[in-house]
Amino acid sequence: MPPAAAPVPLVRFSHVRKSFDGGQPVVRDLDLDVAKGEFVTLLGPSGSGKTTALMMLAGFERPDAGAILLEGRDISRTPPHRRDIGVVFQSFALFPHLSVAENVAFALRVRGVARAEQRGRVARALEMVRLEGLDARMPAQLSGGQQQRVALARALVFGPRLVLMDEPLGALDRQLREELQLEIRDLHRRLGVTIVYVTHDQAEALTMSDRIAVFAGGVVCQVGTPAALYDAPRNAFVARFVGESNRLAGTLEGVEDGCARMRLDGGLLIEGVLAEDMAPGARCVMSVRPERIAAAPDLAGERDLLTATLTEVVFLGDHARLRFALGGTEIVVKRPAGAGLGGFVPGQTAALAWQAEHGRIFLPEAVVQ
Repeated sequence: MPPAAAPVPLVRFSHVRKSFDGGQPVVRDLDLDVAKGEFVTLLGPSGSGKTTALMMLAGFERPDAGAILLEGRDISRTPPHRRDIGVVFQSFALFPHLSVAENVAFALRVRGVARAEQRGRVARALEMVRLEGLDARMPAQLSGGQQQRVALARALVFGPRLVLMDEPLGALDRQLREELQLEIRDLHRRLGVTIVYVTHDQAEALTMSDRIAVFAGGVVCQVGTPAALYDAPRNAFVARFVGESNRLAGTLEGVEDGCARMRLDGGLLIEGVLAEDMAPGARCVMSVRPERIAAAPDLAGERDLLTATLTEVVFLGDHARLRFALGGTEIVVKRPAGAGLGGFVPGQTAALAWQAEHGRIFLPEAVVQ
């Protein structure tokens, strides 16, 4: 039997390009698929192209080249109101003169849904976002979190195939933002709706997503699961932007049996995993996550260990951050709260070490933000 054909993605960006006023492209040759039922986050710094990509998918911007497909149909020139897509913005975009129920029902009215049916669908949508009993309130009578739930209910009430969210939690305080992250993730799992989400907050992306597309300079640097991006970044930008990492500069000495040797600028020789193709003698950087580094105050000077000077200890509740100076380079180490800090005193020397598999070696970062 011939192999089964791969399912058609719900969303496909195919060689999409966009610039404004004839300037440099904001999005460059974007290729990205989103499967039905996926939660995909477009993550990147300001100006990286992620929001422009979302606005093109919503229909508020048109690509200069390429195609955007929804279930295999090119919608690049389809007006926003004919795309059957729900959109949630950071600003909530609620009508201040309409009640909660009227705001949610607006999405149904513009689609010609009968008034009798509207009431039931609005009630179910408000129940989904835990706003039962607040249907008669005005937006000004709601908290920021409640207003965002109304916006979410309005995006879901007409049963769209796809929901787009552009920094929807950016205006909320940290605790409320973290609560709503979990609520949105739970809604996604219960409803099975496809979500494309934009944020510059890497912790938010790691918490919520099935897959993350990391944008920089108008291109996608890497697409993968949160674990894959964190544990196996493809280049120096992804290693720096997705989670915290230490960066050590040096020169590649060589590779043997899959293990790369790197000479630090201070002269020390360390080993790691070569994540990009490069020849011996090339300038490179090693990335090591702070929680992967072991630190011991009584092993300084031992063979194959780096000797560094402790400059600061910061207690943060669930963990402590230890800052070390290694020549002109700062190295951060994270220790769990239960690990204790006995023997660590600023000004003393300590030994630092990590397994070679946790040190990823890249070409120096060349992405312009």
